[in-house]
Amino acid sequence: MTLKQLKYIVTVAETGNITEAAGKLFIAQPSLTSAIQELEKEFDITIFRRTRKGIEITPDGEEFLGYARQVLNQADLIEERYTGSSSGKPRFCVSSQHYSFVVEAFVRLLKEFEGERYEFHVRETQTYEIIEDVARHTSEIGVLYVNEFNRTVIKKALRDNNLVFRPLFTARPHVFIGKNSPLAGKREITLEDLKPYPRLSYEQGEHNSFYFSEEILSIVDADKELVVLDRATLFNLLIGMNGYTICSGVISEELNGPNIIAKPLKVDDCMEIGYILHESIKPSGLTRRYIEHLQECVKGR
Repeated sequence: MTLKQLKYIVTVAETGNITEAAGKLFIAQPSLTSAIQELEKEFDITIFRRTRKGIEITPDGEEFLGYARQVLNQADLIEERYTGSSSGKPRFCVSSQHYSFVVEAFVRLLKEFEGERYEFHVRETQTYEIIEDVARHTSEIGVLYVNEFNRTVIKKALRDNNLVFRPLFTARPHVFIGKNSPLAGKREITLEDLKPYPRLSYEQGEHNSFYFSEEILSIVDADKELVVLDRATLFNLLIGMNGYTICSGVISEELNGPNIIAKPLKVDDCMEIGYILHESIKPSGLTRRYIEHLQECVKGR
């Protein structure tokens, strides 16, 4: 195995096309194909599956790519440390449930980063995918919550993937609603108050169980349910349909605008929001600085 081979497979994965990857790498397509086949043979795995439509990454390939990216990132850090130059772009990725403070911390990290070239990712995604992203080293850090209801299941999933959970803050449940909602004038909202209105939640895909729900109190029955994939759609439906979602209550007006407000929910429950890391990998400088920004964004909560 060589760093060059690792770079080859990462480039193929990013482009999704052998011919395009060969062009970006300035090598002949047969040479690229041969290098990948040698790597697959060396480790007795199939990284890419060839189909009529092109290539697909296998489950083994996804896992291998996570390690490959980490090796390439570390090699780049060594080169930068001892030669003062870097052949690649600094890379950082965070996977998270849909929290505005995660994006706010991400923006702060970007603003203080002075590099001319970089590749930063923020993935607002499904709960189990956050765990998989960090386990496979696709993301350096993940952000999610645990409470008394889901703690056992979430913590087991973290242990099974050699991940650790670090708390950021504990939040009382709040309700996100539009500023013109009939509930907007209430100082505190009850579950009974919410019954006439549609409840919004985020789609969890294959792991669509109550334990992986992003919304606290998901087991409470609701007559009207709206399920979405992204934050913009959820916010639009909160406003357009007088809907609601139950969350941490942390919202950034600067990033999300003034049309969504948070009201305390009168229930005896709480959610512990924190970040997850791979226990066997020392966080990079960018990851450590991002954690500092996270802590600053939720200070006083």
